[in-house]
Amino acid sequence: MLYQLAEYQRALLAPFTAWAANAAKSLVAPDSPLVRVPGAAYFAAGYDILYRLGKTWEKPTFGIAAIEHDGHAIPVVEQVVLEKPFCRLLRFAHDAVELDATTRRPTPTVLVCAPLAGHHAVMLRDVVHALLPEHVVYVTDWKDARGVPLAEGPFHLDDYVAQLQTFIRWIGAEPLHVLAVCQATVPALAAISLLASAGEPTPASLILMGGPIDARRNPSVIDRLVARHPLAWFQWHLIQTVPHPYPGAGRKVYPSFLQMAGLLGAQPCRLVEVQRDYFLDLVQGEVELAEMHRRIYEAHLALLDLAAEFYLDTVQVVFHEFRLARGNWRIQGQAVRPQDIRTTALLTIEGERDAISARGQTQAAHDLCRSIAARDKRHVTVRRCGHYDLFCGPRWRTDVFPDICALTRRGT
Repeated sequence: MLYQLAEYQRALLAPFTAWAANAAKSLVAPDSPLVRVPGAAYFAAGYDILYRLGKTWEKPTFGIAAIEHDGHAIPVVEQVVLEKPFCRLLRFAHDAVELDATTRRPTPTVLVCAPLAGHHAVMLRDVVHALLPEHVVYVTDWKDARGVPLAEGPFHLDDYVAQLQTFIRWIGAEPLHVLAVCQATVPALAAISLLASAGEPTPASLILMGGPIDARRNPSVIDRLVARHPLAWFQWHLIQTVPHPYPGAGRKVYPSFLQMAGLLGAQPCRLVEVQRDYFLDLVQGEVELAEMHRRIYEAHLALLDLAAEFYLDTVQVVFHEFRLARGNWRIQGQAVRPQDIRTTALLTIEGERDAISARGQTQAAHDLCRSIAARDKRHVTVRRCGHYDLFCGPRWRTDVFPDICALTRRGT
């Protein structure tokens, strides 16, 4: 019922949203007399913000058509190479992917495991863009559960792990580097653990960034909030049924509008900062900066519905029972044993000021992966770095990306 009420609210706001959009355009259009009104730029920016607060956010696109490399613009091709009911595997590559023309080295391949925690995979656009000049990049592009027909069945956390295994096998494990961000760190480590236990090839490296491998360590405000409530509380208060006319009508989900309420409560400053930066860029006529902040803004506000069973599994397995950290997680009867990983290098990266996955939680992977040689294990803590800084913005480019590149270049 709550989901249906949210849809009614969106419909009621639609006329006001359209009016705000038209008002903003009329105040900046070159042939409009309103452009000469004192403070027109401020009014236009304000109306644009109102429009964006009221509109229904569709899934943003990566929009990476080309990259700059050695002073040349190189076209980028984005392809869907595998399609599953709940996920698409995207491949990004440019014309020089087969062999580096300068060094004659093969181009490393990276699988970017996007978190299934509300935001679309496009949240990692900076990661993909930075990797592209020297890597072939694959991305897990998770689908909005409200768009997945009920006939496709449920989607559990175990299914996420199995999906990653399928992608790793399809790409080819041994020359592959797996980079997992936030929530994706847990299923990524589980997937590679199961491959190792089964005697299958494992990736060349595993890079874990800002994720709750062991949420007992230095628990954040969010960790403590989740731990205080029993699983039934989440099921009763947060799970809704997708209404018609969505393709996933009848499916139980954790809907995007409730996630947005949670984000506003947990990190209001982050959203305010993004909106402020975008507003100031519009007022000052900083077109390129406004475009950059618009992408960040849209990526934050565009959320997807999560399959209820997946969300509840994550609460129970990761934040209530800590099964990976405690060594008692079983998937399809198989024990998840990170200690069986031997030939995959491990890099963990944390932000000093991460308020979502606090310091120590990702580093815990080193204790679990005890069979990896010490020379193949490294941990980095980025100073003055928050959660989102790990994968977008200047901190990502200057303090995180170089360590990842240093690892992926090894052996190529």
